[in-house]
Amino acid sequence: MAKAKRSKKWVIYSIISIILLLLIIVGYGIYLYQKTHNIVEGSYEGINRKQSNLRDEKVDPDIHNVSVLFLGVDTSEFRGYGEKSRTDAILLATFNKKDDSIKLLTIPRDTYVYVPVMNTYTKINHAHFYGGPEATMETVEQFLHIPVDYYVRMNFNGFIEVVDALGGIEYEVPYEIVESNSMDKKNSIHLYPGNQQLNGEEALALARTRKYDTDVARGKRQQEIVKTIANKALSLSSIPKLDKVIEAIGNNMSTNLTFDELTKFQSYGLSHDLTIETVNFDGVGDYDDGAWYYQVEEDSRIQIQEELQNHLELNHLSNGPTKNKISIIE
Repeated sequence: MAKAKRSKKWVIYSIISIILLLLIIVGYGIYLYQKTHNIVEGSYEGINRKQSNLRDEKVDPDIHNVSVLFLGVDTSEFRGYGEKSRTDAILLATFNKKDDSIKLLTIPRDTYVYVPVMNTYTKINHAHFYGGPEATMETVEQFLHIPVDYYVRMNFNGFIEVVDALGGIEYEVPYEIVESNSMDKKNSIHLYPGNQQLNGEEALALARTRKYDTDVARGKRQQEIVKTIANKALSLSSIPKLDKVIEAIGNNMSTNLTFDELTKFQSYGLSHDLTIETVNFDGVGDYDDGAWYYQVEEDSRIQIQEELQNHLELNHLSNGPTKNKISIIE
């Protein structure tokens, strides 16, 4: 069974929660509204298709239930991978207009799936390396038979700069960690257990570390860290800092959402009845031919697929191609 947890009054439980919510909120100020418009338009990167192959027509977020794929990419100014980067965080959000509700699914980066652009089975984070956001969108559609309408991508620098622009975050570090920073300087981040103030580099190291728990626990830890960032961004004390936050987002983001499309999401942010539900796969991780994979349990995949299809009110879609159902983990 998929595990779910509900929360209210903060929008979009991911790095992009900060992006979408702040871009909407700052629209209330004329200066920041114009600045936000320029940043979003400058971050626009279209894809080759006009709509998902699972859609009969192009969607409009103002009237349709839509989905957004959130991509945190494994690159930075230091690494300079550009388009040849892998996704370090993948989250799929579905938006239901009638219910003012959002469902958010975390997809572990090592999930074993069929990647159409490669015509083979491998880790889902390889899709971006070989075909960018569009290839990742197609891979998620193949895996879940859910139309992916939009994407928003942010790199390491964006995460770090947003946290620093907010003056850091207060967070309960669960255990001692020793990690590299975004410039791959070994053992440069050393955190001890307990509640403390984290800067951008420290928050990123804690979000990315993989040595101390499971892939699923890592995904949930990332969700909690981003929730903390979003809550601080929405606090009254952060209003004077929004200018720098918006700059940090714009310098490190790309999306196929236009500014006009983005503003149509604001009804979710203004709703008093907004409900956000996070869902996670059940599965196991194991080595195969020397590589580590996360294998989603088929029953869990089908259950979440149907849940998201129902949320998008696309109940007519089938369970998808049999390629979803192949497993390499014995």
